[in-house]
Amino acid sequence: MTRVLVVDDQFLIRAGLVGLLDAAPGFEVAGEAGDGEEAVRLAAKTRPDVVLMDIRMPGMNGIQATRRIIADAVDPAPRVLVLTTFDLDEYVYGALRAGASGFLLKDSGPERLLAAVAAVGGGDALFAPSVTRRLVEAYAQQDRSTPDGQPLPSLGTLTPREVDVLKLIARGLSNPEIADRLSISEATVKTHLNRVMTKLGLNSRAQAVVIAYETGLVTPGG
Repeated sequence: MTRVLVVDDQFLIRAGLVGLLDAAPGFEVAGEAGDGEEAVRLAAKTRPDVVLMDIRMPGMNGIQATRRIIADAVDPAPRVLVLTTFDLDEYVYGALRAGASGFLLKDSGPERLLAAVAAVGGGDALFAPSVTRRLVEAYAQQDRSTPDGQPLPSLGTLTPREVDVLKLIARGLSNPEIADRLSISEATVKTHLNRVMTKLGLNSRAQAVVIAYETGLVTPGG
C-alpha cells in the first residue's frame, strides 16, 4: 500500500486526485493540504510514502515545502512527485534541485498519474527521465551555484566508474540500459549511484541529473 499526501491549492483538483487515489487499489490517501505550510505539517505527522506536490501556491510554494519536507523527514524521507501545468517550468527545475524525485503534468490521464505515483513510491527516483533531461538542459546554464548560494559539489571525489554512471544517468538512461552499456549488473549500477549520491550529498536521482549538467560533466545537446 502506497500512502500519498496530496497537496494542491485548488480544491477541485485536490478533490479529484484524492478521489482517484481512494478508488485505485494499492493506494491510500494519508492526507490533503491546500498550501505548503500545511503540507510540511502533515508530512511530518502522517509520514507518507509519496507527496503529490503542487508548485504554484500562495504563501509557502511547492519548492520551499519540498525542501522543508525532505530536510525535516525521519528516514526514509517521502518521495516528492511534482504536479505542474507546464512541462518546461522553472519552478519544476527548482523543485528538482530541492530534492523532488520527478514531476508530472497536471493534464496527464488517471492511468499515467497512478503509474507515476507507484513508480516513485516503489523506489524509482526519477519518473520520465527524458522529459526531466529536457527541462534540466533548459535551465542548467542559468546558475552555477546551489540554491543557497554555496558552490556546487566537486566531482573529484568520484571514481571513474561512478563518473561514467553519472554521465549516463544525466543522459536519461535507465538502470538496465546503463548496466548493458557498461557491461555490469543492475545491482552494481545501483551501488555506484548510491555512492555518487552519498559523496555529493544528494537526495534523489533527479538531483544527480541536475548536478551533472550544472558542473559541466555533460552539456546540453552534447
